[in-house]
Amino acid sequence: MSIWEYANPKRFMQTSGHVLPWVSGLAVLSLATGLVWGFFFTPEDYKQGSTVKIIYLHVPAAMLAINIWAMMLVTSLVWLIRRHHVSALAAKAAAPIGLTMTLIALFTGAIWGQPMWGTWWAWDPRLTAFLILFLFYLGYLALWEAIDNPDTAADLTAVLCLVGSVFAVLSRYAVNFWNQGLHQGATLSLDKEENIADVFYIPLLISIAGFVLGFVALLLLRTRTEIRARRLKALQARERMA
Repeated sequence: MSIWEYANPKRFMQTSGHVLPWVSGLAVLSLATGLVWGFFFTPEDYKQGSTVKIIYLHVPAAMLAINIWAMMLVTSLVWLIRRHHVSALAAKAAAPIGLTMTLIALFTGAIWGQPMWGTWWAWDPRLTAFLILFLFYLGYLALWEAIDNPDTAADLTAVLCLVGSVFAVLSRYAVNFWNQGLHQGATLSLDKEENIADVFYIPLLISIAGFVLGFVALLLLRTRTEIRARRLKALQARERMA
């Protein structure tokens, strides 16, 4: 079975219809477990106190904000190269979720940063790149709405996605590119010496899993909605021509 079979809207609708309830259920279970465990059953940090518990929202949201744009980049490239409509609609469907995750990351980062840095905002390299990424999300959504022809909109938003990917990379690796800045390094790393303490680590991983599964569930749901909306527009156009 080829992955390109799912570029067929009918095949995608059938498969996603079976998968969606399971992914949604796992997402709710993981989110509930990770957040309740993290906020109510982990100790305060010896330096940051209870403020550190915002990590269970901030880190998953920030990771998704960046990786959703990466997913949009891949699906946009698939659209540009192979002209599969489902991939373009999946990118469009993912954008509002990515925008929301970026907002959550910026908001929770400000709450976390204020007692640590003494300010709600600093023009730190990572924070600045993240703010620009947020603006790219807004621009991407606005461009879809501004153009009536869906194929033209998909082409132009795909190009915008390519440009915005630079800031997605900067958001992820700004701390590594520039030694200056207030933002800390990676919370999670393949190098165990850089990871947070185990008491915070496990519920954080569960929270991240919940956020990822929640994104997949919302992506499937929104892509299905986009496919139905496109079918409806096609039927309405045929009726007007008849």
